[in-house]
Amino acid sequence: MDICQYTDQGQFRSGHAACGGCVEALTMRVILNEIGPDAVGVVAPSCTAIILGGHPTSSVRIPFIHGLIETAAAMGTGVKRGLNAQGKSDTTVVCFAGDGGTYDIGIQALSSAAERNEDILYVCFDNEGYMNTGGQKSSSTPHGASTGSTPLGKVTAKKNLIEILAAHRIPYIATASPSHLADLAAKVKKAKAIRGMKVLIVVIPCLPGWGVADNSAVAVSRLAVESGVFPLLEVEDGLKYSIESDKIRPIDTYLAAQKRYRHLEAGAVSALQGEVDANYARLKALEAINPA
Repeated sequence: MDICQYTDQGQFRSGHAACGGCVEALTMRVILNEIGPDAVGVVAPSCTAIILGGHPTSSVRIPFIHGLIETAAAMGTGVKRGLNAQGKSDTTVVCFAGDGGTYDIGIQALSSAAERNEDILYVCFDNEGYMNTGGQKSSSTPHGASTGSTPLGKVTAKKNLIEILAAHRIPYIATASPSHLADLAAKVKKAKAIRGMKVLIVVIPCLPGWGVADNSAVAVSRLAVESGVFPLLEVEDGLKYSIESDKIRPIDTYLAAQKRYRHLEAGAVSALQGEVDANYARLKALEAINPA
C-alpha cells in the first residue's frame, strides 16, 4: 500500500467547492504541500479553478492568477520571467489546468513553453473530458468511453500527450495518481528541483462524468494504474523512460467500475484490452531503448 506521510503545511484549506469525494482536492493538497509557500500559481478555467476559488475566499495560501483556458502555460511563462526580473528565481511557478485546457485548447501555449524550455511546473488534472461544462469528450477521452457528446462511445483513441511532450525534449515529464500519493509527492519534489519545463499529468476520476461512486475514486485510480490504462512513469530529457508501475490485472474490473463503459459488449472490451496491452508494450520498449 502506498502511504503518503508528510506534515501538512496548511497550503490547501477546507471549505473548498470540490464535489464530495473528489480526489482532485486531495491531489491538490499533496502537490501544494510539497511546493511550499514560496510559489505563485496560474489556473485555467476548469474544475480546478472552481475548487481554488478567488480572492479573498481562495482555498489555497499561495497567490493564484485565473486566466483563460488556452493561456495557462503562457501566463506561467510571464509570471516566471517577472519573478526572475525581481531576483526571485527560486520562487516556483505552478500551472494548474484540466485536460481540455492541456490536450486541446491550451496545447499551443503548452507546446510553445516546452519548446522554449520555460522554468515552470505544469500540472494537468486529467479527468478525460470537459467535466466542468457538461461532460463532453476531449482528446484525452479514451476510446469507447461514453460522454455528453459521444453517447455511444468515443470512436478515436486518447491523444498520446506524453510522447508529444517528449518530442520537445523537456527535462521532466511524469504521470501520477491519487492512489499513489507518496509517488506523487516525490515527483513534485523532484520536479521542483529541476530548472526548465516540467509537466505532471495526474489521473482524476470524475465522479459524475465517469459514473463512479463518491467513495471509490481512489480505488478506481488504482485500477487504472494496475490495469496499465494509466501507468506511472517518468520521462527525462524526452528520451529516458522509466515505467514505475506493473500491469498486473486485466481492464475488465476497471471498466466495470464506471458507467461510461457499460454500453460496451464483450468484443469491444477485448479490443480495448488489446489497445492497452499494445500501449504498455510500447512504453516498455521505449524504456528498454534508453532507460533512465
